[in-house]
This record gives sequence, C-alpha cells and structure tokens, in this order.
Amino acid sequence: MAASALANKKLREFNPMTFLATIGEGRKNLTFAQKQGIFAQGDTADSVYYVQKGKVKLTVVSKTGREATLGLLGAGNFFGEGALAGQTLRMGSATAMTDCEIQRIDKKSMMAALHRESAFSELFVAYLLARNVRYEEDLVDQLFNSSEKRLARILLLLAHFGKEGVPETVVPKISQESLAEMVGTTRSRVSFFMNRFRKLGFVDYSGGPEGGLQVHSSLLGVVLHD
Repeated sequence: MAASALANKKLREFNPMTFLATIGEGRKNLTFAQKQGIFAQGDTADSVYYVQKGKVKLTVVSKTGREATLGLLGAGNFFGEGALAGQTLRMGSATAMTDCEIQRIDKKSMMAALHRESAFSELFVAYLLARNVRYEEDLVDQLFNSSEKRLARILLLLAHFGKEGVPETVVPKISQESLAEMVGTTRSRVSFFMNRFRKLGFVDYSGGPEGGLQVHSSLLGVVLHD
C-alpha cells in the first residue's frame, strides 16, 4: 500500500476523543445544561473546546446590540480555536443548545498535542479548512441568493445533507428567531417560508418529544432551482 494511502487510512481511523483523553494535564471534561453559556464575547481566550455530545450555538453581538448566529456545532466539532491564533479575547459567545458534554483544552496543552501527534494535527487543520470554506460559502450565499434559498441551505446543512453518514433530524427544534439571524432576514419571512416548506412536504415537525425538525432531501430542489 502506498505511503499516502496508509496516511489517509490512519487519519480516517484516528479518534480525536480517545487521543485527547491521553494528553494529561490541561484538559477538563465539562457538562452544560441547555441554554447555559460556555463562554461569552470578551472573555479571555485561553483554551479550545471539543464537543463530545450535544449541540453548541456560536453568536456575536455588534456594538449596536445586534446579534448574529455564526454557526451551530455538533459532536466532533472544535470551537474557540482563535486562542491558538493570538486572540486574547473571545470574539463571540458559545451557548449550549442542548445538554452538552464538552472537553476544554488549555492553549498550552492543545499546542503540545498538535506537535505530538501528526494525525491529530492533520485532522485539526482539515477541520479548520472546512470551516473556512463554509464561511466563504455563507458569504456568497448571503450576497447572491434569496432569503428562501439561504434558509433552505441552512436547514440542509443542519441536517448534514451532503456529508458522510445518514442525514439526521435537526434536534433540538431551532427557533425561527435563530434561523432569521442565520439567514439575515426577519422572523416573519422565515415563518412564511417554513410554512411553505411544510405544506410542500420539504420539512415536518414530527421529530419526537424534543420537537426536532425533520428535513427531507426534497428541499434540495429549492437550493438548486434557478
């Protein structure tokens, strides 16, 4: 087997959660209840976080008090990585959307872990590049697509369509206010489009006791339609 194939196989088999459990001091397993703050905009940026279980919302507030949702993260995602790039203060806030299990790794330990294990370093870099691509796609989406298309794309991203594995129900049910922040439109417009998507069978609210939103692959037609 070629060296590159062996490297790719090792990366696929690498489990960051297992590795992070071995780095010793400088890490702490934390639990957060739904809606509990993890860190706030302006806090000292001295650590990186890894989502073991649950969903986390990243937000930022402007000087005028306007809040925007930057993203929703699930298990296997890192956040707070700005601490590694010289940020001294948090540029935004992180809040638990569901009950969460999160590992906090201080900056020094994270840097040591990246130097110690090449597979972990490659995985982390790949994650950051994917996040950067996502932010660029979000910007293009905001500049050139309609509110309806932007909402459809966000719902599909939340349901993990286009990623490896089986698409999932969006849990928990996301408020229309949060969706409006992510789309960059008003709550009333989001309500209008969500009702339309529901009537057309693109989404439904039969996601179980937690009120999850089921997103169907037919919603792709809204994104792909010119």
